[in-house]
Amino acid sequence: MLKKLPPREREIVDLLYERGDLTVAEISGALTGQPSGSAVRTMLSRLEQKGFVRRTDGAKGHLYRPAVADSQARTTALKELVRVFFGGSPAGAATALLGMTERLEETELDELEALIAQARSDRHKGSE
Repeated sequence: MLKKLPPREREIVDLLYERGDLTVAEISGALTGQPSGSAVRTMLSRLEQKGFVRRTDGAKGHLYRPAVADSQARTTALKELVRVFFGGSPAGAATALLGMTERLEETELDELEALIAQARSDRHKGSE
């Protein structure tokens, strides 16, 4: 869904996921070209209407945050990535990641092994 946003709006949403709650001034200062606060407010208003951003009141004024939790956004993005680049195969995606083992720490490999074991255990419990 995020990929359908214009580049500048996508940049704002990405920034909010990266840094958390931000004010208009903080967003404006962090964006390339540092657009005016008015321009940022306009884009944030559109993002609110589209359901991508939520506004709350904070001590420094309005704070903006992504409307969808980052864990949910990651899951959705990962499913889309697996669908597009790996033919919908999670195993294909995992194989590609494991092909980057020179960049994985030993503890990360241990964690992956534990997750695979847990997935097998959960699957067996579900079929009983």
